[in-house]
Amino acid sequence: MAYPPGPLIAFAVGLATTVLLLVRLKVPAFLGLIISTFIVGLVAPEVPLGDVASETATAFGDTLASVGIPILMAAVIGKTMLESGAAERIIRAFTSLTGEENGEYALFGSGFVLAVPVFFGNVFYLLAPLARSMRARVGHSYSLFIVVICAAAATTHVFVPPTPGPLAVAGEINANLGTTILIGLMIGIPTAVLSGLVYGKFISKRLDIPLRDTMGTTTEELKDISEQSTSKLPGVLEASLPIVLAIVLVGAQTVTSTFLSSNAWFVSVFSFIGDPNFALTVAAMASAVTFYRMKSLDRETWADQLTEALKEGGNIAAIVAAGGAFGGMLAAAGVGSYISDVLQEVGLGLLVTAWIIAAAVRIAQGSATVAMLTTAGIVAPLVGQLTVNPAYLVMAIGAGGNIFSWYNDGGFWIITEIGGLKQSEALKTWTVVTTLIAVFGLIFTLGLSTVMPLA
Repeated sequence: MAYPPGPLIAFAVGLATTVLLLVRLKVPAFLGLIISTFIVGLVAPEVPLGDVASETATAFGDTLASVGIPILMAAVIGKTMLESGAAERIIRAFTSLTGEENGEYALFGSGFVLAVPVFFGNVFYLLAPLARSMRARVGHSYSLFIVVICAAAATTHVFVPPTPGPLAVAGEINANLGTTILIGLMIGIPTAVLSGLVYGKFISKRLDIPLRDTMGTTTEELKDISEQSTSKLPGVLEASLPIVLAIVLVGAQTVTSTFLSSNAWFVSVFSFIGDPNFALTVAAMASAVTFYRMKSLDRETWADQLTEALKEGGNIAAIVAAGGAFGGMLAAAGVGSYISDVLQEVGLGLLVTAWIIAAAVRIAQGSATVAMLTTAGIVAPLVGQLTVNPAYLVMAIGAGGNIFSWYNDGGFWIITEIGGLKQSEALKTWTVVTTLIAVFGLIFTLGLSTVMPLA
C-alpha cells in the first residue's frame, strides 16, 4: 500500500530545523522550539495554513496546563530545600546508611519506589535538589546521580502500574493488573539497574557535569551549605516533609482512584488533594516555611526569594511547553499515525511489532504515554494471537514508548533545565538512558516470556 509522504516530510523538516536552530545556531530553546513548530505546521499538508498558529498555541497551552503549576512549585521546592539545608540534611541521612561513597544507591532506590504512584516529572522535581546537594557534598559524579534518578523513575513510569501509562495499557488490552505489576517489577528492576547504575558509573567516568546556577540557587550557596554542621540544618523529618507530603497525597489519589469505586465521596476528596497541582503546592509551602525559619528572613525578603524562584520556574515551564507544542504539531501533522500504519504491515511477532510501533510514535511525537496508548489501541484487537500472558505486551509497549527522548519531549527539557544540564549533556545522559531502558526492557520481556510465558 502506498502512503502519502507528507507526514514523513514534516517529521524530517522538523528534525532538521530543531538541530539547526538549537545545536548549530544556539538559538534559545524556547524560541527554537516555537519556530520549529511553526515550520512543521507550514510544511504539513494535514495542517491547514490558517490553523498553524492556533494549533501551536493550543498544544503549548495544553502542555502548560499539565505541567505549569507543578514546575513553578518545583522551582520553589528546589530553591527552598537547597538553601534551607533540607536537601543537605536528607543526603546526610542517606549517606549515614549507605556511606558517602555509595550515595547513588539511595537516590536510585528512592527514584524507583517514588515513581510507582507518581508521574516521572514530579519525582524528578523532588529528587533533583538531592542530586545537586549530593554533588556539592562529594564534589563529583553529578552525571551518575542524574542518571540513576532518571533511570529508576523512568523505568517504573513505563513498566509498573498503578503508574498511569502501564495502567491504561493494561486496561486497554485486558491484562490482569496483579500479573502486570509482578512482571513489571521483574523486568523493571534489572532494566533500571543496567540503564541506571551500570550506565551511570560508565558515563560518570567520561562526562563530568559541573554544578551550575539553576532553580534560583548558586553553586557557591550549595557548597557553603554542604560545609555546615548538622546542628545548623533542619531535622530529618522537617527536611523530608515536602517530599513525604507530595508522595503521600499523590499516592493516595492513585490508590483510591484505581482500586475503589468512583462513587465513593472520599475518592473525590483524594482526587483534589492528590492532584499534582495541589500536592506540589502543599509541598512547596512546607518547604518555604522551613526556608523562612532556617534563614531567619523577614517577610518581605522571604517573599522576594520565592518570587525569584518562580521567575526561574516560569522560564523552565515555557521551554517545556514549547517542547510540548513541537510534539503536538508533529502529531497534528499525522506523523505518529503514519509511522504506525506503515509498521503494522511489516509482519514481525506481536511483541516486537508493538515495541517498534511504540518506539516510532515516541520518537515522532515525544510523549511516552501517548506512544503507549496509541500503540495499545492499535494492537488490542490482535491480543488473541499471543502465546504468552498479555502483561508481556504491556511491557513491550512500555519499553518501546520510552525510547530516545529528545527535543520534542517535555521530559527532555525538564531534565535539562531543572537539572542544570547543557543540551549535549542531556543527550548523553537522559536520551541514552531512555534508549537503554527501551532496549533492555525488550530483551528482558522476550527472555522472560520465553522462560515463563504464563499463558
